[in-house]
Amino acid sequence: MLKNIFKDYIYPISAFAGGMIGVGFLSLPYIAMQAGIWLMLLYFLVLTALTIAINLIFCDISLKTPDFKRFPGFVGHYLGKWPQAFTMILMILGSFGVLLVYLLIGGEFLTSVFQPIFSGSNLIYVLIYFCAVSIIVYLDIKIIARVEFWVIVLLFISIFLVFIEGFSHIKLSNIFIPNSKFEIQNLFLPYGPLLFSLWGIGLIPEIEEMLIGKKKHLKKIVVISTIAISVFYFLFVLLILGITGIKTDQTGLTGLKDFLGGNMVSVSLLVGIMATFTAFVTQGIVFKKVLMFDLGIKHWQAFVITCFTPMILFLLGLKSFVTLISLTGGVLLGIDGILILLIYKKVGGKNIIIYPLSLVFLLGIIYEIIYFIK
Repeated sequence: MLKNIFKDYIYPISAFAGGMIGVGFLSLPYIAMQAGIWLMLLYFLVLTALTIAINLIFCDISLKTPDFKRFPGFVGHYLGKWPQAFTMILMILGSFGVLLVYLLIGGEFLTSVFQPIFSGSNLIYVLIYFCAVSIIVYLDIKIIARVEFWVIVLLFISIFLVFIEGFSHIKLSNIFIPNSKFEIQNLFLPYGPLLFSLWGIGLIPEIEEMLIGKKKHLKKIVVISTIAISVFYFLFVLLILGITGIKTDQTGLTGLKDFLGGNMVSVSLLVGIMATFTAFVTQGIVFKKVLMFDLGIKHWQAFVITCFTPMILFLLGLKSFVTLISLTGGVLLGIDGILILLIYKKVGGKNIIIYPLSLVFLLGIIYEIIYFIK
């Protein structure tokens, strides 16, 4: 009985939630400091509801579509060849952006933990991280699901220990008056990073394939995972912002070193490394299978494209964390959301759902493009 619970619920929830967690959530305390906690709470409520709605729509589409397709294949199946080609280009750009973010932050955390002990440059630790994730990308999603479960457990334990250790440093003034220099352009700042952090569309076909003979659980797993992760994100924002206040940095955890003991920060960073590690592997597997299933690329070629391109982009100097997740979340994922709604319309979806959600994604795309150009 317990074995079935893990197989049917715990492991799929862990795979979906772990794939969502990634590193985007680490930027959220910094975003909340810039935009204000009340605005951040509003975005949490609205975007959690939005992502749940889109996830449920895509679950319906996934269950009606033949297996062994990924998102571009879904678009091609319902909307035709040219939309599929357009989606594939977006998928490639978005995946490279996501994997580059994981590489950036995973390498930074690894450097913060081990550089004081063994010395060495940041590049060396990024290469170590890159080699490790590249090897594990060969693993199956079912194996990753078991790893994700324990990483999530360790992540929760680590954050709880940070709460215990940092409780005396928490100030309400840090949370509710985070930045006296609020500017109107920050009004939409949380949109891209939070959407990036909550987005899990690409994982839904993977989870469906895990649920052999149990696909009726898919929607329940997706909803539970999304709500649980959203609550975890917001509690994380309150914790980090409460401790570090206006000294909150873009990656959340590294700023704790000025307030907590070095050992506690190292523990948090180690768990952060594991979280980025498993997220890279999960997203890497998803993208590798897109290349294999939807483009017919051989396994080894798909692997090389998936893992080596982010490393090349890193070496070329693309290293702006918040800009990357804002652009990926606001623009590329927004376009994905509109395409999902077009598919939903094709299979008989209701216009009262399609048009308002499409408008939200469209406005988000316009804002992120304008903000990026500035």
